[in-house]
Amino acid sequence: MNSIKTNSTLSLFLFIFITTTTSTSSIKPDINVWPKPVNISWTNPTTTTLSPSFKILSSCTDNHLRRAVRRYNHLILTELHDFIRPQPKTLSSSFLNELLITISDVSAPLQHGVDESYTLWIGSSGQANLTAVTVWGAMHGMETFSQLVWGTDQLMVPAGIFISDKPLFAHRGFMLDTSRNYFPVRDILRTIRAMSANKMNVFHWHITDSHSFPVELPSEPELAGKGSYGAKMRYSVNDIKMIVEYGMQHGVRVVPEIDTPAHTGSWAKAYPEIVTCTDMFWMPAGKTWPERLAAEPGTGQLNPLNPKTYEVIQNIINDTVTLFPDSFYHAGADEVVPACWLADPAISSFVSNNGTLSQLLELFINLTYPSIISHNRTVVYWEDVLLDPTISISSSLLPKETTILQTWNNGPNNTKRIVSAGYRVIVSSADFYYLDCGRGSFMGNDSRYDKQIKEEEGKEKFNYEGGSGGSWCGPYKTWQRVYAYDITHGLTEEEKGLVIGGEVALWTEMVDGEGLDGVVWMRAAAMAEALWSGNRNEEGRRRNGEVVDRLMEWRYRMVGRGIRAEALQPLWCLSNPGMCNFVQ
Repeated sequence: MNSIKTNSTLSLFLFIFITTTTSTSSIKPDINVWPKPVNISWTNPTTTTLSPSFKILSSCTDNHLRRAVRRYNHLILTELHDFIRPQPKTLSSSFLNELLITISDVSAPLQHGVDESYTLWIGSSGQANLTAVTVWGAMHGMETFSQLVWGTDQLMVPAGIFISDKPLFAHRGFMLDTSRNYFPVRDILRTIRAMSANKMNVFHWHITDSHSFPVELPSEPELAGKGSYGAKMRYSVNDIKMIVEYGMQHGVRVVPEIDTPAHTGSWAKAYPEIVTCTDMFWMPAGKTWPERLAAEPGTGQLNPLNPKTYEVIQNIINDTVTLFPDSFYHAGADEVVPACWLADPAISSFVSNNGTLSQLLELFINLTYPSIISHNRTVVYWEDVLLDPTISISSSLLPKETTILQTWNNGPNNTKRIVSAGYRVIVSSADFYYLDCGRGSFMGNDSRYDKQIKEEEGKEKFNYEGGSGGSWCGPYKTWQRVYAYDITHGLTEEEKGLVIGGEVALWTEMVDGEGLDGVVWMRAAAMAEALWSGNRNEEGRRRNGEVVDRLMEWRYRMVGRGIRAEALQPLWCLSNPGMCNFVQ
């Protein structure tokens, strides 16, 4: 009687086992990798189990790679991430024991245009193989592998999968302004870590502006000593070295921006004699917008006619290139305001004697540009230096070989103007990539917010019916708008070759470290995929339905990694794939 019962139980168990393994093996596991790899081959979808003693192995002695290997070894075995959407389980008697890394050019430095490609092969047992030309490509490959792993009690990974991957654009960046509000070093390091996970490779650090000068430079200590918000809101030499090194360890270049000649009011605390219109109210009563003294509160522009200006700048350039080894040096040159310069008697006299403000800008560029390129740097300027309708210079003064322009106005039109002139361009269009847009205004005493009813017909809309709400670049740039942007729109094939990539930008009038993650992520992640593998599927159509589910899964994994990314949808949408789309 007992043997009959035992046999019946065993038969039932075998039936359940066979039925379960058969049904799950017919379900294709999701490939939840962000950004999506360029090429994935997985003809016979199966999964395998990671050995409890799984290790990433490499004979490469590069210190940055060795740190990355240790980091990913720890992450893969301790993350214990379960996807929101159930994945099939495989009862496997074999284990994946190791990921072996092979690199062909170990010495390639982290610089613009470095080879970031990799290939990844994961078999059903034994060994997986990651091959890359450089250390930096190998880091991307380890990130991809880490995102393929899931499970809590048992770590699973897709088997029989081959990935061949490389970025569409060499420059995939994020710009952070640390002058308007101070960001502790820990926030910058966390941001770099999140950038690396999204395969972004340039941290554009807009360090100084009119509001504060938070960086301590050995040759000019008074600039931070008097121009920062205080002793606890400065970046020391050791802080900068830590940030630059942390970036290297994560495959992220740190590009400094010392904005000149405008946006320099903070310099006046140490050197009032070289700054015009300092500490003046930015919009004098009764004046029109063209008569403003600054683009926003916080006035001050360097005086190109004062020789002391160039002594200070030379010291700043020398210190900056020493602290930041990257080959790019961002020198700003945006939003030079006529009235601020004209407020200075010497400049006013210069203009009265048939001089022009554009000639002043030419003088400034001619006396600073050679200093930067003498350090073997490529100079990056905001587009204004050539395209501003009031104060700009001739393109003949800016050699194309050592100049890159960053566009922020007028969407694809200004990108077209820059590449048509033969310059390389970084795209940061405010219409698509400005993360501070649509969040209102930081200025007080604005009675337009008092309106309780809709504006009268014919009046400027503000609070209602698509009004700006005080944001000059509203509406808010959603992740969908960021993702859908084609940064080479309207360009010829030759012109497309001059677009080196893009950057999402965060100006921080209304953001500090407490709200940083939610403002940046997941919108920066959306740009990261668009610039890595594009925003279109194999048929050339924009990815619509599948991208949000994958981005949602990635968001939850990022949150598990300590990044407080904003929510994108109700969790119900991910649990019910396709049900939150407009159409199926």
